[in-house]
Amino acid sequence: MASKVNLVFDNQMHGISTGSHGSSQIGPTEGALAPYEMVLGGLGGCLNSTFQDVLDKRRINIHGVNYVIEGEKRDEVPKWLKRVHVDVSVSGVDEDDKKKVEKSFETATRYCSVYQTLSHVATMTYTLTFKSENE
Repeated sequence: MASKVNLVFDNQMHGISTGSHGSSQIGPTEGALAPYEMVLGGLGGCLNSTFQDVLDKRRINIHGVNYVIEGEKRDEVPKWLKRVHVDVSVSGVDEDDKKKVEKSFETATRYCSVYQTLSHVATMTYTLTFKSENE
């Protein structure tokens, strides 16, 4: 399945990216995303979609997932990503399902196309923690 976005910029670095499900401002202004923030957001979206698919197939119920994704660029040119770390917090997991959720996320990292693409240029790591539904 092909994906497509339309990007329109002014004569500087201010722009808007529009896809099939919405749009986002790009650039150095308040409320806009920097290009690497968009890449990391795309990683989070892909990982979550893949993770949820694996959980659904395994019939594992959770309450929610929170992702904090940090990327570090190389100092050398080209300045592509050097490291990416994904901090994942999963809430509402039954004690009996915690190992299954851990295995499901590990599976998601293998099947997420964005994670796998970035792994060719960056060291990819993650941590997964569990929180109660009230946290």
